[in-house]
Amino acid sequence: MSLGDNGIDITKNIKIIEWLKSELLSSIASLFEVLVKGIKGSQESIVDILANIIMVAYVLGRRLGISYNSLDMRIEEKIRLGVLEQHKVESWFGDLSSLKKHMDGNRN
Repeated sequence: MSLGDNGIDITKNIKIIEWLKSELLSSIASLFEVLVKGIKGSQESIVDILANIIMVAYVLGRRLGISYNSLDMRIEEKIRLGVLEQHKVESWFGDLSSLKKHMDGNRN
């Protein structure tokens, strides 16, 4: 019994989703490991790990049928809501306003 091209695509998609989930967990574990050791001198490693987490999240979303634009819009919506509701990272440090400015600047 042959699965045909459609069956192969579904299998490949399931495999890549599982791999992406594993990659995400691995990256988070790596981040925790670096943070436990201390961030002094680890800035480049932290940047690399965080970039990987963000990239994997986007690709995982795409594999699950979520467009990059939908993800971007939801992130922007969460930032706006966090600013309005004065989330702790916003009220204490202004991080969400700073992130909003960064994202708005990248669009121009």
